[in-house]
Amino acid sequence: MSSTTVELEFYMVDLNLISSYAYDLPEELIAQSPAEKRDQSRLLVFNRNTGERTHAHFFNLLEYLQPNDCLVVNRTKVVPARLRGVRDQTGGKWEGLFLGIDSEQTWEIIGKTRGKLQPGETITVVNDDGSNRIQLKLIARKDEGRWQVRPLQSEEDPRTHWEILDAIGSVPLPPYIQHGHAQAEDRERYQTVYANQPGAAAAPTAGLHFTPELLEQCRQKGVTIAEVTLHVGLGTFRPIGVEKLDEHTMHAEWCEVQEETVQQIQHCRENNGRVIAVGTTTVRTLETASQSGTLQPWQGESTLFIRPGFKFHAVDVLITNFHLPHSTLLVMLSAFAGYEEIMETYRIAVEERYRFFSYGDAMLIL
Repeated sequence: MSSTTVELEFYMVDLNLISSYAYDLPEELIAQSPAEKRDQSRLLVFNRNTGERTHAHFFNLLEYLQPNDCLVVNRTKVVPARLRGVRDQTGGKWEGLFLGIDSEQTWEIIGKTRGKLQPGETITVVNDDGSNRIQLKLIARKDEGRWQVRPLQSEEDPRTHWEILDAIGSVPLPPYIQHGHAQAEDRERYQTVYANQPGAAAAPTAGLHFTPELLEQCRQKGVTIAEVTLHVGLGTFRPIGVEKLDEHTMHAEWCEVQEETVQQIQHCRENNGRVIAVGTTTVRTLETASQSGTLQPWQGESTLFIRPGFKFHAVDVLITNFHLPHSTLLVMLSAFAGYEEIMETYRIAVEERYRFFSYGDAMLIL
């Protein structure tokens, strides 16, 4: 096929249709386990200015960083959000996912079971080895299959919400990894080394490749490490349900940019450094806080949907994993680096046998 034909095919693509964001992926390229060591993952480097693509490893990242660059990471911490139990009234099996804590200090969850759940009903959740259990009372049904629930603690039970989850929950692996069944080692590997703010139902996976040693080497090179928080939520597990992107309602995720991070990025800009976002969650957070045109401290729920035509204000360089077809994340990459360029890069990644999705390899977009 000639290059002219390829260009014509791309020209005819409607970037407002989710069906355009598809590619062929052999099932064996979906990573089922992480690399033996975090920074041994492969790294596909794409330079938007030259069009050049280079094959490297994540430990080569320092070669592409410059003094005065600012590496921005998402410090959210994955909680053991996968819950399994039984309905006390019927004895039926129940599976759920913890989504967050609301202003009333009750939990928001989504679950599945046979039959129809009713407000007032209780579910006994038990951990994998049966050593811990707690009852959840269903308070109210919300939209999109979500429920407001309250963990029933005795007065003698001093545990926090996070301690309860740690006792009864398991790692919420995506369904394409080990069919969602976590192993003991996933508690450590499905978590970034800098995670310290509990609240995520999924990992910000681009950060999984960093080791403490690599971060220290970045600092020694003169690269600033800045932090934001975005608690990855329900939207990660839900595909786009409409064909036209302009009809898609983006899921809300809580995020925060603190004053210190704003100052670090301003200092980077003043010294001709680049803002390097580690992951699409970091992009979404920084661009949410920059909707006025200038990055400002920000806290709240973001519903920002980044798609082709979006004007980026905060991010210069992106480190990211390889994402699912028909996903908002693949749409975001197309907005950042160009649709044709991203689809060709993904084609090359498949051809070169890169490993895909959460436990897979990484891409650096310069």
